[in-house]
Amino acid sequence: MTETRVRTPATTGAPPNQRTSPEIESSRRRFVRRQRARRWRLLRRVLVGLLVMGVVAGLGWLVFFSSYLSVQGAEVRGTHVLPAASIENAAQVPKGEPLATVDLGAIQARVEDLAAVRWAEVSRAWPDHVRIDVTERTAVAVVSWEGTWRGLDTDGVLFRSYPSRPAGLPEVRVTSSTSSDALVETGAVIAALPADLMQRVEYLDVRSIDAISLHLRGGAVVTWGSSDQSAEKAAVLQVLLRNPAKVYDVTAPGRPTVRR
Repeated sequence: MTETRVRTPATTGAPPNQRTSPEIESSRRRFVRRQRARRWRLLRRVLVGLLVMGVVAGLGWLVFFSSYLSVQGAEVRGTHVLPAASIENAAQVPKGEPLATVDLGAIQARVEDLAAVRWAEVSRAWPDHVRIDVTERTAVAVVSWEGTWRGLDTDGVLFRSYPSRPAGLPEVRVTSSTSSDALVETGAVIAALPADLMQRVEYLDVRSIDAISLHLRGGAVVTWGSSDQSAEKAAVLQVLLRNPAKVYDVTAPGRPTVRR
């Protein structure tokens, strides 16, 4: 009997279904790189977020809790008649309080309570002061009030005292029954008078809100009434003054009358 031998082909390396092609290996490496990049982007976002939170927390502590930005005082600007110390005393700026939490509106209200202050603007002057910009009232007339000369502005506010009657300002004469509303009307009348006409006024007689008259230098009297239509009244009066008279009535500017 003849023996037949069967030759089995030799196998080397991994089976065909377990071998890695260059394309698969390249794809695997790209996947690994993408995964690493994704993890790094996530880590970077976390680090940036932590850094931002740290900065915000640090700024919050610096602004609201530290003594570095606490109020040390006030800067007063715009005063000409009032002493700056008077503004500071009225303002009651809370020294030592964080500048960021100071109630600017309350400070403004306290400053504007001063009669001589027409309005005020309050702001933060970093790092450690409150700035107060003041607009003072300007006297356009004087009133003999309770034994002293007082300045009157165009809002009808009595806001300052004079040791004697100041030159260059017309007098407003009042009675014991003259109300503060009548002074407001008077201020509006004065504000409406042109400068050349105002220079001819010696004094204003104020009895009530609708009983205001102008006494001109030379003796003529202008019956004005209230402050309504003051601009029209002033324009009509300037035309009427071209003809001398004793009394000019412009209470109704559309129907003025003159008495010679």
